[in-house]
Amino acid sequence: MEFLTGKVLYIALFILIIHSIETLAYAVRLSGARVKLIASALSLFNMMVIVSRLSNMMQQPFTGGLVDSAPKENALLVVENQYRFIIGASTVGTIIGILLLPTFVALFSRGIIHLSKQGGSVPSLIQKGFTLQYIRRGINHISMPSSTYIKGINFKKIPKRLFFINMMITAVYTIGVLSALYASLIAPERAASTIMASGLINGIATILLTVFVDPKISVMADDVVNGKGNYADLKGISIMMIFSRLLGTILAQFLFIPGAHYIAWASKFFTE
Repeated sequence: MEFLTGKVLYIALFILIIHSIETLAYAVRLSGARVKLIASALSLFNMMVIVSRLSNMMQQPFTGGLVDSAPKENALLVVENQYRFIIGASTVGTIIGILLLPTFVALFSRGIIHLSKQGGSVPSLIQKGFTLQYIRRGINHISMPSSTYIKGINFKKIPKRLFFINMMITAVYTIGVLSALYASLIAPERAASTIMASGLINGIATILLTVFVDPKISVMADDVVNGKGNYADLKGISIMMIFSRLLGTILAQFLFIPGAHYIAWASKFFTE
């Protein structure tokens, strides 16, 4: 596997961590509803989202470097294999996030309580969380998902439309940068136009996520705190949204090449 270089492994590890963080962000709302501190949970949720978005931007120059260093004789094949491996890392990262969900719901619950007690100081929370005493406490909360974790959840109440919207948005977000970079190989004469399209694609995906997905889960979390909703229902929709993310990263494998060709075709309208 000549395409599997040290640089590709580094980027794949980076992507794995990004998608693990984004998956675990769902645990924050569950924790906030669990301890009845939604506002404090929101600040922690926003921090995780900012970290994941910034990390996603940081990996762009490295993934672009794979295009620059690709061998000229079979650049399309080599880069395709490298990018598919990186997309696969996003799937693995999501799976890791799923496995860690019960653990981080417990950890975030305590973190949110400490955040509210410390006047909302995230740096103080992070500093306290890395002390030996709290690391030992955190180890005691490690648990793996089991059948009892989904006990009492009625999955028939999960909005199917929301499930598929989240899956499609995740797929587009996963390949937005990679498809744009690959399109620069398909249409090298319009490389700048295709590469710059990545920001637009990810921006639209983020807006759609904010408009269609996040408000629904936030309202359900508020209802749980106000006694109008059921925590099991909130857990159910959060778990299903995580699984829709997982399917979205798998769908990304199928949309990667068609997306690149579409970007290459659309870039003609920017250069006319």
